[in-house]
This record gives sequence, C-alpha cells and structure tokens, in this order.
Amino acid sequence: MASNDPTFLRFFIVAEQNQQRLAFSDTIRSWNFDVVDCVAASQLMPKHFEQKADIWLVDTEDDYAIIQKVEQTLNLDNQKTVLIGFMPAPYINESLLYAKWQRQLKRKISHTLNRPELIQRPKSTDDLLRPWRYVVLLGASMGGPLAVKEFLDHLPADLPVSLLLAQHFNQDMLNTLPRILNRHNAWRCEVITNTQQLLQGRCLILPIHQKIVCDSNGRVILQKQAWQGTYNPPISQVMLNCSEAFGSRLITIIFSGMGNDGSDNAMTAKTNGSLIWAQSPESSTCASQPEHMIASNQVTYIGSPQQLAKALVQLCYQPSNPPKMAQLPVKN
Repeated sequence: MASNDPTFLRFFIVAEQNQQRLAFSDTIRSWNFDVVDCVAASQLMPKHFEQKADIWLVDTEDDYAIIQKVEQTLNLDNQKTVLIGFMPAPYINESLLYAKWQRQLKRKISHTLNRPELIQRPKSTDDLLRPWRYVVLLGASMGGPLAVKEFLDHLPADLPVSLLLAQHFNQDMLNTLPRILNRHNAWRCEVITNTQQLLQGRCLILPIHQKIVCDSNGRVILQKQAWQGTYNPPISQVMLNCSEAFGSRLITIIFSGMGNDGSDNAMTAKTNGSLIWAQSPESSTCASQPEHMIASNQVTYIGSPQQLAKALVQLCYQPSNPPKMAQLPVKN
C-alpha cells in the first residue's frame, strides 16, 4: 500500500458509462491523487491487475467478479481497497449537483478506508471559490505570440477570466514568452512548472514536453507523461480536456498558426457547452489554423485580436448580450 500521505493514493477506475469514468477521474485528480488507469469492464486485461493501485473504484454490472479477480491477483485478503455502489454522476457543467456528488464520493472513500484526514484537508485549494467566470484557452502557432500579445494588451487584467495558452513554440524560446506577452499589460504570464490553481489575472503557458490536465475545481495538474501527437502542446487535446472539465465556462480562441490543431475536437467541445472563437484570417500572420477551425462550423465569433478582447469583455459584463458573429468576406 502507499504512504499514509493522501497525495500518494493511486486509483484504478472501472466503470461502464463514459460519463461515470470522466467524473471519477476528474474528482480523483482534483484531490491531487493519481489515476493509474480508467477503463470499462470489457477493456480489462491481465496486465491491468498487475498495476500498482491502492484503491479500485468499480461501477459495473460485474462488480463482484471484478472484486474477486482483484483480490485473487493482489492477495489483498480483507483490506478495504475495492469500493462499489456509486450514484450516477451528473454532468460536470451541472455545477451544484456535480459538487454534491463529489462530496459524497469523498466521504465514501474517507469512511471506507478509515481515513478522516481525506475530508479534513486544508481548504486552500479544494474549497476556494473560483474568482473567475470563464477559463479562456488561447491556441496559437506561427504568428501567435504577436497576436496573443495584442489580445492581452486590450484585455483588462481584472476581468473575471483565467487564461491558458497553448502555443506551438521552440523549447529554448519558451521561457522568453512571458516577457514578450506582458510587456505592455498587467497580465501575469508564466510557464507552468508545477501543479497550480487557475486564477483571475493570470495567463498560464503550457509546457512543451510535459502534459497537463485540468480538473473542474480549476486545478492545472502537471503530469510526468509527455504529450502525444504531432503538435506540442496539442491544442486539440487541451481543448477536449478543458471542455470536459469546464463545460460552458470554457471559451477557446484560436489565433494565427499553421496546420489544423484543434479543429478535430471542435464539435465535441461545442457539444460540451463550450464556446469557440477564432482570429480573423485576414488579421492572421498565418491563416491556416483559424481557417480550419472556422471551417468546422463550430465558431461563434471571429475578429482581430483587439476585437476578440473587446468581445470577451462584453461577454463577461453583458452575458445577456453576447457578441454577434462577425461576417467573413465571401470567397470567390
């Protein structure tokens, strides 16, 4: 078993419904615990039972069979390491119901393991009210730094938003990016080097060689794994994770860049309730990336960096009067 320090707890999740797997995974990570794996019962293989997990959360029709297999394989005897019997999780964007479900899950784990400290942890991260109204994911590539800087220069730092920047960039140049971006504005820009909380007035820049995962409590969790895929950091993966975590509280803005990163998950992000905006191709140094996103038919606002900043201010302070979709010139 792991150390008594709750940060060392490792969970293996088995659940049939994708929504249940997502909720389990999101909740466990929000407590800064590890998720070893998260699968459906039909995906279980012998290798899974060999992984080092302190606790198994099992929510399937074959609960008892899986429990037997776990106990036989790991020789756990009577240790309470397999938990069953969970209520169906609400969708993450149903914030009040979802928070209640998370508290119930936390109490269940605490009581079953006789670990009262799990529900007595400091309120410094778990119970802080979010000072932001929206999380804004900025996706950029070639020509992106100048476009994002212009956007920030016209965006008040006291706006109730927290920013994440996924910028395709050279690792050697990444640490210069904060100085470039906040030279003429009050935004606090920094490269993510550890797990931290999303805060108003801050722009967190995603690392290039390490993956991050966001949870619904506003934590940005730095992981040991590397990003997977062609682009680093991958806007598409980050947008999908953020849309699952934040739902209608997420706005993704695609700026200048080459390629089509982000457009493949646009429909899923929109289905999760998130907004997608794009820099106008004519104002972009490289129009390919915003053009691909616009072509997905999921974009609800298009404008220059300055127009995008103005639209975000309007959305924050006049939610009943959202910015109108900009008209693109018709191509012959």
